[in-house]
Amino acid sequence: MAFKDLFRFNKGKTTFVFIGGKGGVGKTTISAATALWFSRQGKKTLIISTDPAHSLSDSYERNIGHNPTPISENLEALEIDPEIAMQDYQAKMKEQQSLNPGMDMGMMQDQMDMASMSPGIDEAAAFDKFLQYMTTDEYDIVIFDTAPTGHTLRLLSFPEMMDSWVGKMITVRRQIGSMAKAFKNIMPFMGDEEEEDKALEDMEETKKRIREARGIMADPTRTSFKTVVIPEEMSIYESERAMEALHKFNMTTDGVIVNQIQPEEADCEFCAARRKIQEQRLITIQQKFGGQVIAEIPLQKHEVKGMERLTEIGDILYGDHTEEVKALPMN
Repeated sequence: MAFKDLFRFNKGKTTFVFIGGKGGVGKTTISAATALWFSRQGKKTLIISTDPAHSLSDSYERNIGHNPTPISENLEALEIDPEIAMQDYQAKMKEQQSLNPGMDMGMMQDQMDMASMSPGIDEAAAFDKFLQYMTTDEYDIVIFDTAPTGHTLRLLSFPEMMDSWVGKMITVRRQIGSMAKAFKNIMPFMGDEEEEDKALEDMEETKKRIREARGIMADPTRTSFKTVVIPEEMSIYESERAMEALHKFNMTTDGVIVNQIQPEEADCEFCAARRKIQEQRLITIQQKFGGQVIAEIPLQKHEVKGMERLTEIGDILYGDHTEEVKALPMN
């Protein structure tokens, strides 16, 4: 099977692809090249960087913001801004708290305990983006250029944590609603009944969307995880552990991209020694990940950035395409 055949498309539905791995293996380069290649095939493509240390702008040599930025025909990109994300997240927390007037200290502590279980703000913001684009089907494919492995696993655990947290909030809300209705005559500050019902309805809708997201993330026809490794032991073993964790989230891991392979034609002693070590690591990769489709990218002589270089990487991975790629003018 060709690596490009791993990408499945359902008419009218967005395909989601997470590209991840250990820090420094070239995830952003692979993500940017993949997004560019599919946009050239006529797929309306969005790439989202969930890594707090963004480098997507550097790869495309464009200024990319918190909202979708046009890169080329059929291609948009965004980098989640931690400060904006923090403001949004704090506003949501305050809104949830304001919807629970009369909550006693025990209930408030329960709420804060559940909130403290949530992943970091970057993962929360990334999940918000997932929810946003999951329901609109505005794009043919959305590619997540993820943070290093630990951050990514927290992101993928977010639906479970949010489902639990919102469920707790719904329980608390119902308790308060019952008290408000029972003691409304003597406790007028409990709030308007219609407002309380709307708050509960909003939380129920949030829970429904979270569970829908969980379903899509576990659907191999909609969502998959591609792992980028380099032929070094630390990268291989970290990726192996990450895949085991991903399977616990019912995520489909179907492809491995081996990056930075030393060419066989070694023209120096150092290069020959590196190649010899890598050959052993390539055997290990085949043994550990042989059940998946494995693609290889040779070590490049030049820095991979800009549309032309990314096009070359995309062609190595997915096949040649002769169409000239032109970036859109900057705003």
